[in-house]
Amino acid sequence: MRTSLTLVCSFAIGLLAFHVHGEGTAAPKETSVGSKPLGIAFSVKMIGPYGQDSDLQIICAFKHKAGGDTYQGAMKDSDEKLGALISSLRNRGEFVGELGETLLFTPPKDAIPAKQFLIIGLGEESALSVDTLRVVGRVAAREAVRLKAKRVAWAPVIRDEGNTSIDVGEGDRAFVESVLSAYDTELRLQVQGLAEKFAISEWVIEAGPTYFDSAIEQINKGIDATLPALGQRDTKPYSTLTK
Repeated sequence: MRTSLTLVCSFAIGLLAFHVHGEGTAAPKETSVGSKPLGIAFSVKMIGPYGQDSDLQIICAFKHKAGGDTYQGAMKDSDEKLGALISSLRNRGEFVGELGETLLFTPPKDAIPAKQFLIIGLGEESALSVDTLRVVGRVAAREAVRLKAKRVAWAPVIRDEGNTSIDVGEGDRAFVESVLSAYDTELRLQVQGLAEKFAISEWVIEAGPTYFDSAIEQINKGIDATLPALGQRDTKPYSTLTK
């Protein structure tokens, strides 16, 4: 009888902990993608942008709607963890979300593990396309370098803003392809003495369970397609003044 009661109590405590923390105690599922292209260890991880320990956490946001923005899933949880910081900025018209627009802030103390948080605008929701994610990828790579963020994490949170118009895996692929292309340029500038030496060491692509496998497949395809093209780039100095 005592043994049965102990088991029931243990189960109840475990169930309560799951509901309080929103997840089990096991480490989030994570899979490496690519073979460290350009020295970056890419991975897809089943975690929200509010839970990843990183130097720079990046998410995306559509252009603000006067009638109200959609916050659900990871987007809603992130906003809540940050004390409604994201929705406050948007509702006050201080971050509009035009395509390529950025907003960087330091999260409130102990709110989330990330040291810095960057939002990149997606523009009008009706205009969303894979090319939109290519723009975001370029911006993300260059901002990561500018901020000297060695450990970067990114979550598109497009589904969490109520949009289903593009395939998540294809969007992730376009994003990573552009990250690599932009970062390759940054590395070439460094080699030519036109930029300070710096290297990104890891980049986590955050994905929910529904899109996890697709993200891995598409990102691998994107890396395989991008690296040969980068190898064909012109190697001549960018500037005629470069020695």
